[in-house]
Amino acid sequence: MGADENHDVARRWSGVADAAPVLLDADGVITGWTGNARRLLAYPAAEVVGTRLTRLLGEEDAARLPGLLDHCRADGGWAGLLTARRRDGLPVELMVRMTSAPDGQGPARWLLLMHDAGRAARTPGWDLDRGVLEQMVSGSPIGIAIVDTDLRFVWSNAALARFGGGAPASRLGMRLADVQPGVSAEPIEAIMRRVLATGEPVIDYEHVGRVRSAPHRETAHMMSFTRLDDDHGRPMGVYYTVIDVTDRHRARQRLALLDRAGQRIGSGLDPVHTGQELADVAVPDFADLVAVDLLECVLRGAEPAPDPRGGAAAGPLRRVGHRSADEDGPGAAVGIGDPAVYLTGSPPLRALATGRPWRETRLDPAGGAWTSRGPGDRAAAVPDPGAHSVLVVPLRARGVTLGTATFFRRHRLEPFDEDDVSLAEDLVSRAAMCVDNARRYTRERDAALVLQRSLLPRRLPEQDAVEVAACYRPADELTGLGGDWYDLIPLSGARVALVVGEVPGHGIGAAAAMGRLRTAVRTLAALDLPPDEVLAHLDDLAGRTDREEGAAGDPPPERDARQVGSGCLYVVYDPVDGRCAMAAAGHPAPAVVLPGGDVRFVGLPQGPALGTGGPPFEAVELDLPDGSTLALHTDGLLARGGQGAPEADRDRLRRALERRADSLELRCRALIDALAPDQPHDDVALLMARTRRLDAGRVAEWEVPADPAAVADARRTVSRRLAEWGLEDLAFTMELVVSELVTNAIRHADGPIRVRLLRGRSLVCEVYDGGATAPHLRHPRTTDEGGRGLLLVSRFTRRWGTRFTPEGKIIWAEQPLDGAADGEGVG
Repeated sequence: MGADENHDVARRWSGVADAAPVLLDADGVITGWTGNARRLLAYPAAEVVGTRLTRLLGEEDAARLPGLLDHCRADGGWAGLLTARRRDGLPVELMVRMTSAPDGQGPARWLLLMHDAGRAARTPGWDLDRGVLEQMVSGSPIGIAIVDTDLRFVWSNAALARFGGGAPASRLGMRLADVQPGVSAEPIEAIMRRVLATGEPVIDYEHVGRVRSAPHRETAHMMSFTRLDDDHGRPMGVYYTVIDVTDRHRARQRLALLDRAGQRIGSGLDPVHTGQELADVAVPDFADLVAVDLLECVLRGAEPAPDPRGGAAAGPLRRVGHRSADEDGPGAAVGIGDPAVYLTGSPPLRALATGRPWRETRLDPAGGAWTSRGPGDRAAAVPDPGAHSVLVVPLRARGVTLGTATFFRRHRLEPFDEDDVSLAEDLVSRAAMCVDNARRYTRERDAALVLQRSLLPRRLPEQDAVEVAACYRPADELTGLGGDWYDLIPLSGARVALVVGEVPGHGIGAAAAMGRLRTAVRTLAALDLPPDEVLAHLDDLAGRTDREEGAAGDPPPERDARQVGSGCLYVVYDPVDGRCAMAAAGHPAPAVVLPGGDVRFVGLPQGPALGTGGPPFEAVELDLPDGSTLALHTDGLLARGGQGAPEADRDRLRRALERRADSLELRCRALIDALAPDQPHDDVALLMARTRRLDAGRVAEWEVPADPAAVADARRTVSRRLAEWGLEDLAFTMELVVSELVTNAIRHADGPIRVRLLRGRSLVCEVYDGGATAPHLRHPRTTDEGGRGLLLVSRFTRRWGTRFTPEGKIIWAEQPLDGAADGEGVG
């Protein structure tokens, strides 16, 4: 081989211009000598060709040469330091790289590239101590390399081979992209150039990527870069180290994934939403495709029946979560909310039955079927034909299996391992606990909602005083169902009581307390008490009940289901004269929309909440024009999470009330939609009542002298008025009623006596006197001469009663009308 040819070989194989190539045969005999080799060691070719290389080496390295040749045969090359003797006897430290000889070099087996280490240290600034470099070459767990200013490898240790790119001998003179094809070298080389340019080291740079030998596995390396300068401060290259931190990187990723799961899973109390959150968190960092299925009974709020093996009894599944990382991956074969049908013995059903995870490291798409294509077609379909690994984890909480989560990995991620199973179980257990909480909440919320709706009036009673519309909207799922309520109670004399109220707390306890309070209000309303007296009795009842429950030592939640702190607004409207009386206990005052559209707020004194003690309740009275609309509401209508000024809230309510609607029902719904979201922070109850007046022709009133002879005149007046109204069939009964009531007033009361007939949906007879004592119904013996008046009244009328006024009392009786539904009776 000529010198020029060998020089080309040297440049092509090492990238170092002054390298001295030498060719050896399999036994280490020199078969080729170059001019560079002669200049380096001063031997002419004639003296060395055909002799063994050991002739040129020191005694120690000559002994090592056979072992180095064996190493080359096994690994294809070697790189390191050797000591040679020049022709003049002086020792020379050589940087050596031994590789297979290029084809066409005759009997040559090995190409030996020699470089004067001492000259390298003197010329570009290298100062390589043999002992240090040898220690780097052997035994160090840290990959170490030196590159020159062209970013070509000048030296590397054997440990660097673990990070890819082959043995040190194969690296010399090459760049990172050449020794590790397929790995993005641009960011690493960019850092090297910056270090060369600035001289500032880069410490603990983490490089994450994949190697060609394991494309599924993501690796992480911690790298540090330092510039090497010569004696004059000129950059001569970069020294860098590499440490494998894949395990630490994966642990950090797992912690980050669990942290995201803690923040994102369980944001609501909807099992379907929670299942989708689990799928969203797991993709794409943990899996390429996730499907979450829950038992149907869980979605209904019921608890699955456990089977003897600790899993869940068989039951239909529904898809609640699905997410895919690949745009070209499989779509959602099962839609959210649709049944998820799996074949008997498939992994999801096995995991559901056993309560244990199932993992397949290498999934065979043709090895088994999971799902059916449809109810009538049992042909199986593979869940994800492109998946190479699958993991099925049951959702378990409190020892009960609620469903399954199935994770698929495609070609982007490595197969699932045992660590992945543990991580998936942590993720799924977090979601399962949230699902179980949502299930239990759903059950309690549904029960409370059923209870509350059963306690609220299903249909407001028909009456003549007002046209009514009502809306109730429960609180959002996080706040929980409250105890807001409304009611309309018909009173005597065609009057009505309009009531709204709210009980503190949420859940079944609040609904039960609301039911007790509403029952108490209806009972007190039957006594025909004024609004302030009704609230006074309620206040006493709430305080007494709370003291009794406290003395009994009832624990929560029984203790929380109390009436103390409840609010109530009680309004009484009389359609005869348009008078309206009202009182409030810790409750917002109503708004009034006048017939012209003006909105006013009643200046109602605010009494204390029920059971809390405080000054007496005060009532106010006002005259309402015919066609006025009362808007009674709980404070949830204007609540915005505890924020907002009262005046601003009133302005919002005023603007909403000023809007027109085709009917009172539509106006009521529009008002609650405008002011309260679909799931408000607090319960909302709204009762709207448009006032109506009884036509004067439907009312007959006259005074009766306190003379027994006037009883007959009263009967004749009643008969005549009923004839005018076309109610002759009721004349005998009402004459009897008037006769008995007027007779009792003449005998037992003082002051003037007045009789009033009201014709609405029923016929009402009222007798007023100045007495302050209430009559009592008696059951006289056959020998008694009196005491049968009220007994006859109770037998011949639908209902009767007594109500007191500031001037006396009124005894009234009510008789139904067969034609009450014909629309008459309202003026």
